[in-house]
This record gives sequence, structure tokens and C-alpha cells, in this order.
Amino acid sequence: MTTVRVAALLLAVTSIAIAGCGGALTSSFPPTQSIEGSSLRLGSSGTAPSPIQHVVIIVQENRTFNDFFATYPGGDGTTVGQIAANPNCSPPIPKGTIALKKVPLDVPADLVHNYLGYRAAYNLGKMNGFDRVVDTRNIPECTYPYQYTDPQQIQTYWTLAQQYTLAAHMFTTQGSDSFTAHQDLIRGGTVVEPNRALIDQPSCSYCFWGCDAPANTHTSLITSGNLYQRAKGPFPCTKNFTSPYPTLRDLLDAKSVSWKYYLPPANKIFGKLLSAFDVIAPVRYGPEWTTNVVTPETQVLNDIAGGSLPKVSWVIPEEPNSDHPGLTTDNGPAWVASIVNAIGESSYWNSSAIIIVWDDWGGFYDNLAPAQVSYGGLGFRVPALIVSPYARAGYISKTNYVFGSILKYIEDNWNLGTLGTSDKNATSLIDSFNYLQTPIPFKPIPSNLSKEYFLHEKPSYLPTDTDM
Repeated sequence: MTTVRVAALLLAVTSIAIAGCGGALTSSFPPTQSIEGSSLRLGSSGTAPSPIQHVVIIVQENRTFNDFFATYPGGDGTTVGQIAANPNCSPPIPKGTIALKKVPLDVPADLVHNYLGYRAAYNLGKMNGFDRVVDTRNIPECTYPYQYTDPQQIQTYWTLAQQYTLAAHMFTTQGSDSFTAHQDLIRGGTVVEPNRALIDQPSCSYCFWGCDAPANTHTSLITSGNLYQRAKGPFPCTKNFTSPYPTLRDLLDAKSVSWKYYLPPANKIFGKLLSAFDVIAPVRYGPEWTTNVVTPETQVLNDIAGGSLPKVSWVIPEEPNSDHPGLTTDNGPAWVASIVNAIGESSYWNSSAIIIVWDDWGGFYDNLAPAQVSYGGLGFRVPALIVSPYARAGYISKTNYVFGSILKYIEDNWNLGTLGTSDKNATSLIDSFNYLQTPIPFKPIPSNLSKEYFLHEKPSYLPTDTDM
């Protein structure tokens, strides 16, 4: 097995200054640059032989980094937020600081996390407008977004961070919600027409988000100059797009690198609400719809046990296991632990990298202002964990990552080439690995639920995401 020093792989890194734990992230970027196609440069890495033969991307739901890691030592989190004056709250809110409320993992209500909510919360980089985000009734959320999760209830995630690598600066491609976030995790960008990209969710409510959407469904768009165009876009299927729309699937297929997309059952419409490949016409109307898009999502556990895990996997959770706000039960930490433990206790451990990421900000407070680029990005930080025998143990990466960084790592690992979206100039995750270190021996992650619980769990047929 050929190995290389990770440090030698880094060709460039982003210059960043963090103004204290509660400060804003600053960089040398001009105010607006293009994220898809090229001028955005977050750093780059070279390609090198690797011990990694399997990458598993576990996609959880709707949390900011600060919501889960506000008090994690060295994580650039905070328990004190910035808040703008809002006379429309009861009582009226004065401008200043606010103590974040420590709350259970089971958040009782969903929060607004679309593009307009993001712009209000971002508030010209002041990161103090979360109280001004309004719901569909035009009622402000006031102090509700100013909270963080009790670490004792997400000990699984903290244990993984302590044993492996915590990516403290993972930014979403857009300040948007789950529909485009899941597209970004297979593609790195959502340009569908010249100078116009998808943003937010399609116009239909609780429907298939893709080629199976109702005939009158429209997407919302945002221009390269960040002009928002609600429900003005094409039907959410690539055969209706006028710009090329390749995904990582195209690069993987071209090099015969196996892949699967695991998601909850689909005999009810909610099952494929978050199927990113339902948008991709060659997949939806081709043989890969049944061979590579796999239900139920627990089949990943059977594939691990049976020795048939593909080279690249995406794993989408059932609603009760997703960490999505507004649930009465959240078994997300146990679900993630079941997959990590299954791989860790199998022959796959010594050749695997598990990337655990949350798809969007979910409306929660975060304290680091993202760089502003075109097409509605960058979005706020989300949690990200890198679990592997070659991850840098106990390391907190402060490198600026975007979802394209995940794609770039996969592209470089198998020498796939580039999609030319946010992956082209994103910083690869490679600096969170050390291929020369003695591989970390696996220790089972404590969990209150076993793998067998999830294998025998009845499908909920609930939408993993309730965005409307």
C-alpha cells in the first residue's frame, strides 16, 4: 500500500481569521464570487494513492454546527449569541447579546431555514438577525433560534469527535434548505439555466422532489447575482434543465467505481421526498433506479454484514432517526452509531472513511459568518465528522470546507476528474487524514439502541424533511 504525507498534498488553504469564539469568519474573498464554474477558491489538494477504498456519507438533518458543538472545546462555538432589535416580539427584543438556551435533542418545533430566512439571519454579516426570521404567517421567530443542544443527549457525536476528526468549518453550498442541499451532496452546485441555480424546495408540498413531482411543479431559482426568483424555474428533473447537470454518479460510472444511495421506503410518497437522484433523469428512468437507489436505508447494514458495501455510499435516514427539529423522538445519534459500529466491527474498517454531515442549518443560531458568493451561498456552518482509522485522532479541522470538499475528496481518491462545480476549487478533506499514522483501532461507540433495533424498525413513511 502506497502512502503519502498529508501535508505534502496541500497546495493551498484559505486565509481565515476568527475574531474570537463569537466572532465572524473573514477571508480575502471579494464580496461576491462565482461558486459554480470557477472563481471561488477555497483551497485545493492534489491526488495521491490512498488506503481508503470505501467512503460512506451519512446525511442527517437540519442543524448548525453551534447547535451541536456550542461548548465543544476548541470548536469555535459559543453560548452567547448576537441579536438585533425586534419590537415585534413579546416582550420587545433590544439589540445586543443573548444567552443561548440549552435544550434537549428533541426540539418541539421546526424553524424556518429557507433562503429568505438565511438572508435575514445573516444580516449583512452581522449574524444577529435570527430573531427577525419570519414564518409563513409573517410572525418572527424571536428568541427561538437562540438555543443549543444539551451535549449529554448527543454524546455519540461528541465521542466520535473526540476519537476522530471534527470539521468545525463545514459550510453548506447555499443558504437554503434540504432540496438543494441534497443536490449539492451529489453534485456540488445547482445551476440549471445560464446564470440561474436551484434554491429552496420545489413549489409542490410534501411531494416527490424530482422527476416524479406533479406536472405543475416549479423550482425556485437564484441568479449568479443573488436575485431570488420564487417558483420561476423549470420542473425539477434534469431533462427540463438547459444547462449540463452532471453528478458524481457520472464520474463514478465512467471509472466503474460502485455506488449506492440508501434511503427510506418509497411505497408512500414521503419515502422519496429526499431522493436526490429522483431529479437525475438518466438515473430515474434507467436501470440504476432499481440497482443503485436502494430501499430501505437499513440495507446498508445488511450490505456491510454481507460484504457487498459499494465504494461510495450515501445514507439517508428515516424521519425518527434524522435529528430533524419538530420530532417527538430523535434516535439520530443511535442510528449513526449503528452504521459506524457495523463498519468498525467489519473487515471494511481498515479501508473506510465515514463522513457524517447535516444537510442544512435548520434555522438554528450559528456565530461564524460564511463568505458570500454567488447563487445564494455560502450557507451557515453545519456539523461534520470524519471517522476513519486514518482520520487525525482528536483533531479539530479549522479548514474551510464546503459540500464540494466531500466530492473533491472522493474525486481525488479514485482519480475521477472534476465536476467543475464547487468541487473544482474546494479544499479537499484530505488534511483531516494522515495515511502514515498507525491506523486507529476501532472501539465500539456506545449507543442505547442496537443495530437490530433499526433492522426491525417498521417504516414510518414520514417525510425525512417537512420543508414546504
